[in-house]
Amino acid sequence: MATLSSSTHYGSIAYSRSSISSSSSSDGHHQRLGFSSSSSFQQRFLPAKLSLQSVRNSHQNVVLMQDGAVATTATPVGNETPFKKLKDGLLSGTSLEEDAAGFDINENESTVSITVVGASGDLAKKKIFPALFALYYEGCLPEHFTICGYARSKMTDAELRNMVSRTLTCRIDKRENCDEKMEQFLKRCFYHSGQYDSEENFADLDKKLKQHEGRRVSNRLFYLSIPPNIFIDAVKCASVSASSGNGWTRVIVEKPFGRDSESSAALTKSLKQYLAEEQIFRIDHYLGKELVENLSVLRFSNLIFEPLWSRQYIRNVQFIFSEDFGTEGRGGYFDNYGIIRDIMQNHLLQILALFAMETPVSLDAEDIRNEKVKVLRSMRPLQLEDVVVGQYKSHTKGGVTYPAYTDDNTVPKGSLTPTFAAAALFIDNARWDGVPFLMKAGKALHTKSAEIRVQFRHVPGNLYNRNFGTDLDRATNELVIRVQPDEAIYLKINNKVPGLGMRLDRSNLNLLYAARYSKEIPDAYERLLLDAVEGERRLFIRSDELDAAWSLFTPLLKELEEKKVIPEYYPYGSRGPVGAHYLAARYNVRWGDISLEQ
Repeated sequence: MATLSSSTHYGSIAYSRSSISSSSSSDGHHQRLGFSSSSSFQQRFLPAKLSLQSVRNSHQNVVLMQDGAVATTATPVGNETPFKKLKDGLLSGTSLEEDAAGFDINENESTVSITVVGASGDLAKKKIFPALFALYYEGCLPEHFTICGYARSKMTDAELRNMVSRTLTCRIDKRENCDEKMEQFLKRCFYHSGQYDSEENFADLDKKLKQHEGRRVSNRLFYLSIPPNIFIDAVKCASVSASSGNGWTRVIVEKPFGRDSESSAALTKSLKQYLAEEQIFRIDHYLGKELVENLSVLRFSNLIFEPLWSRQYIRNVQFIFSEDFGTEGRGGYFDNYGIIRDIMQNHLLQILALFAMETPVSLDAEDIRNEKVKVLRSMRPLQLEDVVVGQYKSHTKGGVTYPAYTDDNTVPKGSLTPTFAAAALFIDNARWDGVPFLMKAGKALHTKSAEIRVQFRHVPGNLYNRNFGTDLDRATNELVIRVQPDEAIYLKINNKVPGLGMRLDRSNLNLLYAARYSKEIPDAYERLLLDAVEGERRLFIRSDELDAAWSLFTPLLKELEEKKVIPEYYPYGSRGPVGAHYLAARYNVRWGDISLEQ
């Protein structure tokens, strides 16, 4: 039996790390495995990670057919002529070992080429290049790697390096050899100018990448840091002209993933003309944040929390996102999407799904994402009465006048696009039936923060109720997970104030990350880029997840736009519309971020 081991993808088929076995037919003809590419564009996405040892032991030769199939032939005996060179030149020579050596089919001799498409944009300069440098500094990138910037702007390698160098910083806790590391990193950075819809320009990019890759197995990662209207053109050109011929090819796609269910489905369908689902890495940087990743650890590895994680003990859950600045010149982009599409439908909903999911079978990416999809499919579609929308208006404070949303020159006059939204969502399953999940997101608010608040039920027959007076909420235990800034996890408990008499106080059991850990917390993009290089998909969004998320919000978004619902106006720098408090009160909830003791 011949054994072929792979952790990459063949066409539209995802192969696990388990082995696939095949034997040649008795008449010596090639026997083909029944796996083939589902699209002509996927023919270029062929793997090269062959287990050479297993092939040696099998006494057979493995041939990659041009259409992506795998064929096996019996090993020549004595003076039999070795298998001849294939027409497409994938494998040639007199022995498999020579082919493997010439083809560099060796995990230690592979290289990774990371192409940042849209390299001259803000996201690339502020997030992607600094994250790649941090990974290099930490020794997390492979020994052989190349970083290539691709954009329409005319730029030399030196100009790219100069641009990138201005955004690079070393960790506070790791300053040694910083300048030397930067210099070594920048030597790995190159630039190629081209149009996003030009196969010829991407073919030139392919030639440049091959020069740096040499004869090693070439793995390629494309990061699309470009507007969504040119995603498909870039993906098509990359797949046809610049994908790896002997390794894996992956594409990271930034949000927004459409504006509603229909446009999202159309985008996914277009992407899958050129890529298999396993090659598409839809990035949501909030899933890469330290405290979000710690959410499942907190729940599943601490016995004190897991038994309480249900409707029996939890009264409500709040997901709160606030920014203390407005659109500030980005209003043109923002006005096309609004706060619901920009924050709630992706960032907050993804965190909710992670929070509420059942225990997965394992920590495997598919097992976790399966449970997230179940949560999303169990949720009620949002109704207009369960949502409050707002828009910030001009406000003068301390002699400083802050502009209204519509004062932004890039925003259409009279725009009704919400810059604030609050919503009550419900999960109709046995664990969460009846528990309100409240979301709140807004711009130009009084503070910048992102947090999860879990408010527990009141203690039945509490002996100390009279010590709290009529405000029973003061006696409620609350678990707070502060995602940013000043990452922390703290639990609010009731305790006795020292002294004579019986006076109760609410205190925090506090894990402040900055005080507990001296290591600087990595940026979310660092974790997600590393996962993409390693093929770890746990923190990326699958297409059925995306469909389920949009199905919750699309009816609401259409109703808001068709009825031209006027948002409630709130002053710049305030706590948001009053309507949000009435929405929470309807479910007997008080927002946790507005109390005197947060």
